[in-house]
Amino acid sequence: MRDRVLGISLVFALGLVCPLIAHGQAQQPAAAKPAPPAPPRDLSGVWNARNPRGTNLPNGWGKVPPVLTPWGEEQLKLSKPSNGGPNTLEQTNDPVITKCLPPGVPRIYLHPFPMEISQNPKEVLMLFEYDHTVRRIFIDGRKHPDEPLPTFMGDSIGSWEGNDTLVVDTVGFNDATWLTRSGHRHSDQLHVTERMKRVDRDHLQIDITMEDPKALVKPWQGQMNFELHPEWDILEQDCTENSDFLSFEK
Repeated sequence: MRDRVLGISLVFALGLVCPLIAHGQAQQPAAAKPAPPAPPRDLSGVWNARNPRGTNLPNGWGKVPPVLTPWGEEQLKLSKPSNGGPNTLEQTNDPVITKCLPPGVPRIYLHPFPMEISQNPKEVLMLFEYDHTVRRIFIDGRKHPDEPLPTFMGDSIGSWEGNDTLVVDTVGFNDATWLTRSGHRHSDQLHVTERMKRVDRDHLQIDITMEDPKALVKPWQGQMNFELHPEWDILEQDCTENSDFLSFEK
């Protein structure tokens, strides 16, 4: 069992009691040792998001804002996000908060909870701590159905590019989720492409491209970075238990 809060507190406390000055001069930090190389075609492990400073995750993906169609602009105006805006939890119409609906792809990555990836010859399974959300990425050579059933997480198929990058193609979304916590919406024409690469043993990078001819003038790109935590286990997190969503107007 892990204790993230305790770990942060201990680091902060040590920083206060252990001066970095010795003999009147600042000590030079030891050079970080490079992480061992990643095992080939293996994304398994428990991962937690760790993005660089300045990444504008609440309002978008990376630093480049989306170019919205008139429909996309109108939908954004209708959104009342509770994150970084004038709306409160009682005023927001964020479907994740008001109805405990699944966040969808790629917004699920923006939730501050870890995920576990496991693999077998048929599929890559992404087990998100947030609300027990499960995502299945089929890697057995199948194609998308001709008419995929619209879902929150979409229909995902993947294939390996070399020994280090899993290319994931996802279609078949419903239009009930947001792309960001700030209310950027999408239609059922959303198409998400991800390039999942384990850059070394301890770090995972996911490059994301979102396409939606109804909502976006051109593809919108972003990136998420994760750090491996082999000592962690996925815990139980239930949206309905942690939210007073039944009190909101529908």
